[in-house]
Amino acid sequence: MTTTTPTINPFLTKNFAPVREETTADNLKVIGELPPDLSGMFVRNGPNPQFDPIGEYHWFDGDGMLHGVRIKDGKASYRNRYVRTNKFWVENQENKPLLPGLLEPPQPDNPYITDASRANTALVYHANHFYALWEAGAPYHIKLPELETIGKQTFNNKLESPFTAHPKVDAVTGEMMFFGYSVAQPPFLQYSVVSANGELLRTIPIDLPVGVMMHDFAITENYSIFFDLPITFRPERIEKGQFPLMFESETPSRFGIIPRHGDSGEVRWFETPACFVWHTLNAYEERDEVVLLGCRVNSTNVFVTNESDRLPDGDIPYLYRWRFNLKTGAVKEEKLDDVPSEFPRVNEELLGRKTRFGYSVRMAPGSFPLFDALIKYDLDTGKSETHEFGKGRYGGEAVFAPRLNASSEDDGWLVTYVHDENTQTSELVVVNAQDVSGETVARVIIPQRVPYGFHAVWVTEVELS
Repeated sequence: MTTTTPTINPFLTKNFAPVREETTADNLKVIGELPPDLSGMFVRNGPNPQFDPIGEYHWFDGDGMLHGVRIKDGKASYRNRYVRTNKFWVENQENKPLLPGLLEPPQPDNPYITDASRANTALVYHANHFYALWEAGAPYHIKLPELETIGKQTFNNKLESPFTAHPKVDAVTGEMMFFGYSVAQPPFLQYSVVSANGELLRTIPIDLPVGVMMHDFAITENYSIFFDLPITFRPERIEKGQFPLMFESETPSRFGIIPRHGDSGEVRWFETPACFVWHTLNAYEERDEVVLLGCRVNSTNVFVTNESDRLPDGDIPYLYRWRFNLKTGAVKEEKLDDVPSEFPRVNEELLGRKTRFGYSVRMAPGSFPLFDALIKYDLDTGKSETHEFGKGRYGGEAVFAPRLNASSEDDGWLVTYVHDENTQTSELVVVNAQDVSGETVARVIIPQRVPYGFHAVWVTEVELS
């Protein structure tokens, strides 16, 4: 008789494993000194299943949990809270998981749950509201600094499409742009604009030939840019025993550029070789061109299970720049760095305008999705600086927290969570954005483990109050 050892899902072990206790802690230990003019709250979202999952678990499946550190007067406090989605409440009341994840067969007649949102991916602050986001449902309104869930945001019942995990807020006009996509039935893409005071102004359909996964997009001062990339949904794959959403390496990628308040007939499409872009850094206009920066992969096997901790070469992301000439229709695609990195960010006050600096986290070799350093890019000179987290220490997306009355684009700090695998402790790390390769400014010791997660945001003290 032979026995087999069950495979342990890597996204349910070590620092990917969920933390199910909700904690509040004040007067946290600080190594170094928190800058007196750094005042606000760092919040990060991520998947954290409240129950052991049904069947095979994908990292995208977990219930949303928010981890927040508030900094004020040189002191720091921490709290973590589940996002109380409809799914969370139903399962909580039944005291068991009721909805399978992405890698399991769908259950369209599931009697328990009609809203599958996990609200586990990203966050946005807009029009005095703070939202936890998922790309296949409505945003969830969150109260700050308590991190308590208020409820779903439907914009006075005007929201009739999914809401992207990555809306874009123009700090100059106050508008928020977002999209929603459907892989199974048209319209495959819908584009919306929300006014500076939070009113959903318009939603228009944009024609796509087939349903695709579209995780991010970009804005400039006058345009929005959509990605028709070849992760396509084809139901006939199910009959072959395949996952219906797969990357097609022979299908070109298309980038669509539409005036911010334009209609579907005004989209200009630009074609490039097959690729995928999980996250954009920024975009802007320069003479006749729309310029886009983001982290590009040649392909992606995100829905294919792989026991190896080494990412296939084609799936490794690198920072790229695209130039789309609106006058001639020409496209130029340019690799900016040979160091793999992801989770790119800029100073959000300049989103959609040309920036000199960009920030990302460096991918640790052979251990995706772990990140072992911060990178600051000087996009004018092509040079970069790196801040190492240290041996056995891994972080996540770093956001830029501007200094009050900042005197330059990079006058502020980079803030992120770091987990130390050597001591099994987690901390908030603060790095001077003008001296990224220098010593860490401050390390806030978190009283419990903070699992690796997805996207974060910095909310200023003015916005909190």
